[in-house]
Order: sequence, then structure tokens, then C-alpha cells
Amino acid sequence: MKFDERIEERKRMVEKLKEELGISERVAKAMLKVPRHLFVPPQYSNEAYYDYPLPIGYGQTISAPHMVAIMCDLLDLLPGQKVLEVGGGSGYHAAVVAELVGEGGKVIMIERIPELAERAKKTLRSLGYDNVEVIVGDGSEGYESEAPYDRIYVTAAAPDVPEPLVEQLKIGGKMVIPIGSEIQTLYVIEKDEKGIKKKRWGSVRFVPLLGKYGFRL
Repeated sequence: MKFDERIEERKRMVEKLKEELGISERVAKAMLKVPRHLFVPPQYSNEAYYDYPLPIGYGQTISAPHMVAIMCDLLDLLPGQKVLEVGGGSGYHAAVVAELVGEGGKVIMIERIPELAERAKKTLRSLGYDNVEVIVGDGSEGYESEAPYDRIYVTAAAPDVPEPLVEQLKIGGKMVIPIGSEIQTLYVIEKDEKGIKKKRWGSVRFVPLLGKYGFRL
């Protein structure tokens, strides 16, 4: 079975993340389940379980495993939640989130590059992730027809928090987003009746978020 392939490599990767970052047991179990090597181009398959980003084509990358783990922990994902991912890439991060929200939850993954979206859709479908819907579009505008969302995360750096994403986030919801151009900072956004609160996590490096509420194409 595909989930059993290269399981020992995944175990080593996850144990290293637990030791170095103290990631939660729930996130560790989710990452242990997802076969990352199927979400990278074949020429990078042998590097799939090293902790660094890899090219996936079209100037995009799959995030390093530690960044996926950190963002998932910051989001505090729970079973049954509806989650929006902006900048889905190859679909790996969405698969990890799908494990965390379970069959009763749903992940809406937006990717602006059609070829990457189609590849992600095929990979996710082949692995049985029926709770992930892949959309081609401008992620900076969110996806209003499925709003509101319990959680939103953005895997590309924006100039500021896109207003549509704030509007589509539930009261009591959380968003994790990198902000900045040359120097980028990861923020955790919490929304209540009065508006949003931003909490700085730390410095990061992501590709830019392109679109109407991101950087200009």
C-alpha cells in the first residue's frame, strides 16, 4: 500500500521533528501517515524525507517538513473543522491537514497554477483524500462560496493580511500567514467580535503570494 511505502524514512523524519521542535503527537501522527515522496517530482523523491523545501515546478516549492508541522500546531486543528489553504502547491500540506480534521472535516485548497492544481488533485485522489477539494484561483481572494472557515493558512508571503481572508474566517477562528517581502514574519491571527489580533511567531521564508490582495503578478 502507498501509505506503507518508505515508512521507516517517515519515522526518522517525524522523530527528528519531535526531538528538535517538540511537535504535538497529533501532528506527528498525521505526518507519519502522509507519503511525502508522492508529492514531489520523481527526481527529488530520494530527498523527500529531508527537512528542507524542494522544487515542484513553475517556480514553486513544497515547504520543509518542519514548517508544515509548525503551521499545523499553530492552527490547533480539530476534527470536523473546515479549513482553507491558500497556495496549495503539490497538495502535501493539505493532506496533513486532512488527516488532522478527519473525514468529518474539509480542506479547501486553492492553487493559482492549473498544472500544479491538477497534479495535486490526482495525487490526493489516488491516496483517498476525499475531504480535500482543489480549486484553481487567486488564493488572496479566498473562496467565498465555502466560507466561513474555522481555520485558514497561507503558504506564500503576503504584503499584509488579505481582507477577504479576514472576512471569510469565523469568529473564534485562527489564521496562520507569513507577511513581508525580503524579510518575512509568520503571524497567528485570531478573530473575535471586535476584529483580529496578530501574534508574531518568528522569521520565515516563503515564495510571494501573487494576486489581487497579494503582490502583483
